[in-house]
Amino acid sequence: MPYILSNKNLEIQIDLPEENYNQSRFDWTGKIRKVTFQGICLTGIENEDNKNNEFCGSGFYNEFGIDAPIGYDETNKGEWFHKIGVGLLKKEEDTYLFNKKYKVKPAEFNFKTAFNKVIINCKSEDVNGYSYMLKKEIELFENSFVINYFLENTGKKTILTNEYNHNFIAINKDLIGNNYVLKFPFDIKPAFFGETVNPEQKVDIGINEIKFNSSPKEQFFFSNLTGDKIVEASWEIINLKNKIGIKETGNFQTSKVNLWGWSHIISPELFFEINAKPGKSVLWSRTYNMYTI
Repeated sequence: MPYILSNKNLEIQIDLPEENYNQSRFDWTGKIRKVTFQGICLTGIENEDNKNNEFCGSGFYNEFGIDAPIGYDETNKGEWFHKIGVGLLKKEEDTYLFNKKYKVKPAEFNFKTAFNKVIINCKSEDVNGYSYMLKKEIELFENSFVINYFLENTGKKTILTNEYNHNFIAINKDLIGNNYVLKFPFDIKPAFFGETVNPEQKVDIGINEIKFNSSPKEQFFFSNLTGDKIVEASWEIINLKNKIGIKETGNFQTSKVNLWGWSHIISPELFFEINAKPGKSVLWSRTYNMYTI
């Protein structure tokens, strides 16, 4: 059963590290499976076809090293490499594939609670000169919650990677369409995007906001929305039909912001770059505010 943080406005369902989702992509520490605000569900699931849902993300799942987990290129085929927040994965090919199902040796986890807060710790093995301690705290407030991250490099090699939260948002199960407005605190310049996938041309890019002229049936994706510029780590989604807004703010700046979505889900993603030398620690946080309009 998920652990529930709740007050009069918010309810957050958090799966224990080895409960439900236990695949090789998303971080197991603090899997926020579902968020409800004033009785309205704000989150959904990655894929709604009811096939292979055990491999899918949902709610507010995060991931480390989507492009290249630490030590991957130094690992021989058939040997193990780290996936932060999961454990060890077995290498089977030259190129890492984030959506592949890898064999997993789970890390060591523990879970404890405090007032309006859960604390999840993850301790890795020492493999190929890499090891770490990861702690995540999820704390509930009146109309918001905060995720605090603490990553300590306990190995002999520098940890260079990134982390982002794959926010699977679907406000009151409303399909993605002209009820949604997504805002950013920077100018959006499509000419500088890394990748653009908008096959039905249903995603409209404005100066600093994104709208939809109708509900997309196919997946859409835009990478590097900042055009490599360093910007405030923030986005804001408003659903005009349900008159609810969600805003994520990181306590860091970012040069990488992606957007993925489908007919039933929208996922803005703020990336945090990690550079932790041996014996050093990195701390960062993400705050989610919910409000009515």
